[in-house]
Amino acid sequence: MASGSDVKVEFDPKNMLFRRLGPSGLRVPVFSLGGWLTLGGTVIGDPVKDIIKIAFDNGINMFDTAEAYAKGRSEVEMGRVIKELGLRRTDLIVTTKLFWGLRSGPNDGGLSRKHIIEGTKECLERLGLDYVDVIFAHRPDVSVPMEETVRAFNWVIEKGWAFYWATSEWSAYEIEEAQHIATKLGLIGPIAEQCQHNMFHRERPEKEYRPLYKKYQLGTTVFSALASGLLTGKYNAGIPEGTRFSTHSNFFKGTVESLQKEEGLTKIRKVDELSALAEKELGCTITHLALAWVAKNPNTSTVILGASKPEQVLDNLKALDVIPKLTPEIMDKIEAILENQPAASPTFGRPALDPNGRL
Repeated sequence: MASGSDVKVEFDPKNMLFRRLGPSGLRVPVFSLGGWLTLGGTVIGDPVKDIIKIAFDNGINMFDTAEAYAKGRSEVEMGRVIKELGLRRTDLIVTTKLFWGLRSGPNDGGLSRKHIIEGTKECLERLGLDYVDVIFAHRPDVSVPMEETVRAFNWVIEKGWAFYWATSEWSAYEIEEAQHIATKLGLIGPIAEQCQHNMFHRERPEKEYRPLYKKYQLGTTVFSALASGLLTGKYNAGIPEGTRFSTHSNFFKGTVESLQKEEGLTKIRKVDELSALAEKELGCTITHLALAWVAKNPNTSTVILGASKPEQVLDNLKALDVIPKLTPEIMDKIEAILENQPAASPTFGRPALDPNGRL
């Protein structure tokens, strides 16, 4: 963490777009960088620095990690690089997540007050930072009273160890419960949900969370916008060496096997059709289209990119130029290919409201 004369690189947003993170005043880049499976895992040492530097130099100032990523090494690598690059802390948005601790003790994981407080301190120590901007509950913990979890995250905020808290892979019911308790107690509720959202995974982010967007202005920090690489087209003819499905074959075993079944073959066919649409009508790749499609959603606060090489970051950022090209006509063509738009809530025969009014 650098300040004053220690700063080596000034932040230049370039052509990056920024949005508020949920209802908060915190501005986050439309595309951010995450460390899952890569930073501290398959990528260590100087290559981590190269990836983070190219991201920062091109307008990405938000970096996401977790205590569980590479058993804490992701936080260590990210913190090391931030210091070595001489990045000003106030220029950065650093987020981490708690749930799966690094040890096997009965209180070394989950969302008890004990683990939230002790886990946060350990995260900060690995990162070499005084605070993170947002700390996420990496999963819900049904074994802990929700009030305890809400109070603990607020205590972390009051200590100055985080500015906001958020959730990841929580159900709408669980987020609603946390919001209800926070409101009742005059505390801060979660401002965002880190969820999977892509062209093949839509029901939860587009339908289940729909009431939360309206009621709490919840924002999403999206992971797996490329469906673990499926929406790049690189798996259409098999599993290439060096790809995520290859280097993490055990983790993605079920996904790889599904590609040989009817559902998976249908997805591959749709990837081919989307690729053709992207190339012919938008002059881009399906990767750029898939990222832009998620970013276009008004409830998306940021799309988390994953990269094992600097050039992947640069290529992914070409999606910024595609977002304004996604006209209603293009979006309709995409829907015609996907055929999986979540159904609207039933109205039971009530006539539709004027779409130009408040719905």
